Amino acid sequence: MSQILIHAGDGPAGRQTMAAARMALPLAAGTLLALTAGAALAQAPEAVAAPAPVMDKGDAAWVMISAVLVMMMTLPGLALFYGGLVRSRNVLSVLMQVLSVFSVMSILWVIAGYSLAFTGAEGDAAGPLTPFIGGLGKAFLAGVTPESLVDTFTAGVQIPEFAFVAFQMAFACIAPALIVGATAERLKFPAILAFVVIWFFLSYLPMAHMVWWSGGYLFAHGALDFAGGTVIHINAGVAGLVAAMVAGPRLGYGREPMAPHNLTMTMIGGCLLWIGWFGFNAGSNLEANGLTALALINTVVATAAAALAWAGGEWVLRGHPSLLGGVSGAIAGLVGITPAAGFVGPMGAIAIGIVAGLACLWVVVSLKRRMGIDDSLDVFGIHGVGGIVGAILTGVFVAPSLGGTGLDGYAMGPQVWVQTLGVIICIVWSGVVSFVAAHLIRMTIGLRVSETDERQGLDLTTHGENAYN
Repeated sequence: MSQILIHAGDGPAGRQTMAAARMALPLAAGTLLALTAGAALAQAPEAVAAPAPVMDKGDAAWVMISAVLVMMMTLPGLALFYGGLVRSRNVLSVLMQVLSVFSVMSILWVIAGYSLAFTGAEGDAAGPLTPFIGGLGKAFLAGVTPESLVDTFTAGVQIPEFAFVAFQMAFACIAPALIVGATAERLKFPAILAFVVIWFFLSYLPMAHMVWWSGGYLFAHGALDFAGGTVIHINAGVAGLVAAMVAGPRLGYGREPMAPHNLTMTMIGGCLLWIGWFGFNAGSNLEANGLTALALINTVVATAAAALAWAGGEWVLRGHPSLLGGVSGAIAGLVGITPAAGFVGPMGAIAIGIVAGLACLWVVVSLKRRMGIDDSLDVFGIHGVGGIVGAILTGVFVAPSLGGTGLDGYAMGPQVWVQTLGVIICIVWSGVVSFVAAHLIRMTIGLRVSETDERQGLDLTTHGENAYN
């Protein structure tokens, strides 16, 4: 029954009118209920239809706020984080790359991305019956109106479809923007844009469909990915590693100092990422309830544990805990908890954070040197490895006995295998797409700038400006 709003004005007379109205409301409500019941009895004795789904304004507001938080992760969070890590002659090039990738992806998302990722399940006339990619029934957002709604995770509760489109758009924008950190300081600007566009259509959208759509291949197998450990972080981490391998190392890599030029900028960007990540993880519940609060708490404690684990491990190995190590550990923890945020308890989140922090530290400090691949800003070492750790450990710590939320018919061994299967498919899929895309671009427009331009810096040679005078 809808509420009856009465405005009777101010002053004594107004207050008396309001009091009389309050006394009359119970009688009016009783009369209305009696009339409703009589009308129902007068109808044929058929089953009463289920109530129509309703839009919850609180859930809708939370999803839209979360979308803005995730967009803030890219602009300015990721841009500042990456910008501080490169040398001063390349900072503007990285900022421009992140800005441009965000802009291109937002346009592609509404043109075709949303439709390809989130249509095409069995019985949906909007696309083919495939578990790997959707259709074009909602290309250019056809059929999406201010009145159209989408389901949340509670039966009968829905949110505006435009809110869901915006939220998923934010994810689609940050995923390819992560890749530019792996090839920073040496790739042509058109080559970067061409690479992320190819990767977006052939890797990001299929993985999103497989993992998050009800008819998707990994969804049907029971793979758990609360907020994008496979879809975003492993996917982008592998793409960055492959692109860096095909492009080759920066001039002087391993012989010349390539230290970050502004760790203050990196710290600010890292903190913006952390705050924005609450929208990333807690927003993925699509509702404002207790599970959302659990995801928020897990995002805090896992990140804190990973920051301390990385800094502590660095303290033991190198004799000092650095700010760069602490911020890098925080990002590793954020990545690690992403697939598990709504499935594990706080103690499980802390464990995931510790493992992710130490694993990413080992890969960045030790394994990277042995691999000989110049992943400039450790995209694979943090996002790829952190995503792998988080995805697999989600299958462990979802167990109710370890504080997790549990699953119907849960068994740790089979669930860990399903999680591992998702990791393997994502690595192979993204790796093949990225390898082909990088070679195709190298054979056509070329991947790298000239040696002269690289030594002079991309800020001036590509964009015609300097960050510092």
